[in-house]
Amino acid sequence: MSTEGQERFQTLHELVKAAKLRLNANIWDYLVGATETETTMLRNRAALDAWAFRPRVLRDVSTVDSGGDFLGKRRIRLPVALAPVGSLDSFDPGGAATAGRAAAEFGVPIIVSSVTEPGLEGSAQANPDGAKIFQLYVRGGPEFVDEHIHRATDAGYDAFAITVDTAHYSRRERDIAKRFVKHWRARSGGMNHQAALSWADIARVRAAHPNVTLILKGIGTGEDAAMAVEHGIEVVYVSNHGGRQLDHGRGSLAVLPEVVEAVGGRARVWMDGGISRGTDLVKAVALGAELVGLGRLYCYGLAAAGQEGVARVLKLLEDEVQTCLGLLGATSFAEVNRSMLHPVAPVVMPHVHSAFPLLAEPERGY
Repeated sequence: MSTEGQERFQTLHELVKAAKLRLNANIWDYLVGATETETTMLRNRAALDAWAFRPRVLRDVSTVDSGGDFLGKRRIRLPVALAPVGSLDSFDPGGAATAGRAAAEFGVPIIVSSVTEPGLEGSAQANPDGAKIFQLYVRGGPEFVDEHIHRATDAGYDAFAITVDTAHYSRRERDIAKRFVKHWRARSGGMNHQAALSWADIARVRAAHPNVTLILKGIGTGEDAAMAVEHGIEVVYVSNHGGRQLDHGRGSLAVLPEVVEAVGGRARVWMDGGISRGTDLVKAVALGAELVGLGRLYCYGLAAAGQEGVARVLKLLEDEVQTCLGLLGATSFAEVNRSMLHPVAPVVMPHVHSAFPLLAEPERGY
């Protein structure tokens, strides 16, 4: 990132503020909002705040490595990925191409949504050497799914994710109350195929594509995590869609331990949901996540300053992670485990931005 950009954004909350200033009210509400009462989104934050650290001292932490592993294929600079977000082009004209270049420049993967521009091939062409995954919303039958898997493989994606927590589209009342219909939502069709998706379809996909690394995104129970492993899924991805689907669900970090237990080391476990600070990332890894998805957080960077903004989010997050690891007495994520956590009562009421206390109060619009 340019020196000017580094000087402009010294904290993560400065990127949040800049994003709000650059986005119109409808797109801002799409970014920060959730479904109905937004309880699931708030529980994502509450679950993260329900753990405190137990630091160890007098250990040599003069060198801290905050890197991670990506599917056993390469080392990455942080154990994070840019999670799939629809219509990234609403935040920056380049959409997933811009975000993907930032991810590759920094050294982490991007998961490209099937409902963002510039599409499957265009996003891959903008990021030919970076780690990348394609994520699919099922909008057709077996031929539709197979076609996308073949296209993703040909385009150089490292893995293929199927989202499984969107059988019905939720009621996002921030949009409804303003009569705002997202353009990408207005032109979408085929939701009946997503609603009809079943374990039999997953079994068919696994059998038809034995050499493709498959990810199920949207797992919310240990029971479904075990089912995913039994169906040969390599990555069980804990997610509640950022609180945008089922209202009154559990926070992702609250779900993570039972999923890790159910998987029992037979597959990789990833998660997303409310990750806003370096300490959040460390807590997720301590509870068993191998990789953590960033959603709203990198979108703030994308909206604030395009490619440089996303890169700056990642660098600030890395700084926070390295500080946290060092103060915990850990020199790498390999030394992080549940013994470093202690359950506590949260100290603040959760809010989409309660991880950034220096922002204006919620009633002022943040």
